[in-house]
Amino acid sequence: MKVILQKDVLNLGDAGDVKEVADGYARNFLIPRRFAVRANDGNTKAAIHQKKLADLKREKRVKVMKDLATSIDGKTYEIKVKVGENDKLFGSVTTSDIALAIKKSGIELDKRKIDLGEPLKNLGEFKLKVRLAEGVTPNIIVKVVGEA
Repeated sequence: MKVILQKDVLNLGDAGDVKEVADGYARNFLIPRRFAVRANDGNTKAAIHQKKLADLKREKRVKVMKDLATSIDGKTYEIKVKVGENDKLFGSVTTSDIALAIKKSGIELDKRKIDLGEPLKNLGEFKLKVRLAEGVTPNIIVKVVGEA
């Protein structure tokens, strides 16, 4: 049975793809969970058109993100935190703190795009990746300095 995927399905395809699947798989799994609809001439043409529009939108977004990546790539952002004895931080530096430091330099960035790996609980310089779009991952340097 030919179906048009409404959502990304693991090991099958992305939303908007037209796929040939087993009848039972389509009837019992894909269609009831609204992962797909049965393909006919009208649906297929609409799906192809929607896929083209989504590709154009993604290309435009990647272009915008590449411009943003060139403006932040390799820059150093300083974050001041309160420290106790032996330069031990109270808490840790979060993605929100880093996003706020970047915003102070005039660039709006979503905190969910910043990849910490593990919490920053020490003073020093840390090299972090920012995942803006597929294939666009600039590096930034976060300098954590203490204030009494």
